[in-house]
Amino acid sequence: MKMLINVPETVVADALRGMAAAHPELTVDVENRVIIRRDAPVPGKVALVSGGGSGHEPLHGGFVGPGMLAAACPGEVFTSPVPDQMVRAAAAVDSGAGVLFVVKNYTGDVLNFDMAAELAEDEGIQVAKVLVEDDVAVTDSLYTAGRRGTGGTLFVEKIAGAAAEEGQPLERVEAIARQVAGASRSFGVALGACTTPAKGSPTFDLPAGELELGVGIHGEPGRERRPMMTSGEIAEAAVDAVLTDLEPRNPVLVLVNGMGATPLLELYGFNGEVQRVLAERGVAVARVLVGNYVTSLDMAGASVTLCQVDEELLRLWDAPVRTPALRWGM
Repeated sequence: MKMLINVPETVVADALRGMAAAHPELTVDVENRVIIRRDAPVPGKVALVSGGGSGHEPLHGGFVGPGMLAAACPGEVFTSPVPDQMVRAAAAVDSGAGVLFVVKNYTGDVLNFDMAAELAEDEGIQVAKVLVEDDVAVTDSLYTAGRRGTGGTLFVEKIAGAAAEEGQPLERVEAIARQVAGASRSFGVALGACTTPAKGSPTFDLPAGELELGVGIHGEPGRERRPMMTSGEIAEAAVDAVLTDLEPRNPVLVLVNGMGATPLLELYGFNGEVQRVLAERGVAVARVLVGNYVTSLDMAGASVTLCQVDEELLRLWDAPVRTPALRWGM
C-alpha cells in the first residue's frame, strides 16, 4: 500500500510537527505528545482534556481550541495515550477550576485515564471523568468491555466545551457531558478495510461486493456482513439500529461521519438518505453535521450518530467554537 509517510515509526511525530506548523494558535509538544490551546490555562474556566489512539483525526487534536477541548493527548496509531501524557496535559491547562477527562470506552483509554486522574489529583488538580459509549452495534468487542465510544464523542466535547467556555463550574460541565453521552447513539458501516502504517496492508478481510454492518473505528467486527447495499438501504439499516436503542422525544443532532476514505460527494448523498429515513420515522432534526470527523485511517464507510437535545444543549451546540476541524460563530 502506498502512503504519504516517511517511515511507520515516526508517523505520529511527523503529523504533530506538521500540525504545529499549520496551527500556531496551538501549542504542540511533539516529544511529550500533547496538544494544547495556546492561551491555556484560561483563568476561572474548567478545562476539557481528551485523547486516544492516532488514526482517528481530526479527533481529538483537531478539536482543541476555544469552545471545545483545552488539550488532547494522541497515542500511537490505534493505541491509547499513556497516563503521563494526560497528567502533563491536565497540569498545563488547569486554572484551578478543575479538569474534565472525556474518555472513549476502550479498555486502554479507560485504564490509563483512570490512572492519570489519580496522579493528577495527587498533584492537587480536581478531576472529573465522563465515559462515552454510544455505539449500539455490539455490546463487547476486541477493545471494549461494553459499548464502544465513537461519534458521540464529538457531541460531548463540543457541548461540554461550550459550557466550560461560559465559565460553568466543574460539576455542571460534568453533568452536561454525561447528559450528552447518555443521549447519543451511533452505528457505523465499513465498505473497505483500513491500513495501518505499521502493517502496510488491510487490517481485516472484507471481500469485494460485501460490507460490514456495525464496524468499529479500529476495524473491529460488527453485527454481520451483507452483500453490498445502496446508500438508501444502508441509511435505513443504520438509522433503524440507532432508533431501536434511542427513542427521541426531542429533536436530534445528526452527525453523518466519514470513516476517512469516503468523499463528501458520497457522504452528502448518504446524508440525504439519512434525512429521508428520519423523516419517515417521525424524528425531528435540529442540526446536521456532515464530514470526516471520527475516522479510521483510510477506511471506506460512514457512521450515523444521533443526539437528543433540549433547548439548553442546542444552545451550547450553537455556541461559538474555533478549532482546526470545527469552527463557527467566531
